[in-house]
Amino acid sequence: MSHGLVIDCPDPSSLARFYEAVLGMRRVQDEEDWVVIGDAPNRPGLAFQRVADFRAPQWPDGDQRQQMHLDIRVADLDEAETLVTGLGARRLPGGGERFRVYADPAGHPFCLVRF
Repeated sequence: MSHGLVIDCPDPSSLARFYEAVLGMRRVQDEEDWVVIGDAPNRPGLAFQRVADFRAPQWPDGDQRQQMHLDIRVADLDEAETLVTGLGARRLPGGGERFRVYADPAGHPFCLVRF
């Protein structure tokens, strides 16, 4: 049985590629409308499902509000920012000394968090 977090998007393969690079995970299931990444097929992972009428969340406010976001632990915020923006993320308003907010290539917000 599959388990994990499912993220709606217009292009599952492309968004999975972004998170594979950011999180160091690998593809454990790869179909046209459904891609799963993780560290092993039998462990929780991230799934990406194609949604034809996908509307990206708006940060921090808007008609299409976020319903969840990922916090990604990093050692160095500047290095991690260089990585994610190089992969197609964009910086969003908000953040603080220990975290920064971004949108992934499909528009989902996520945070880089220094612990």
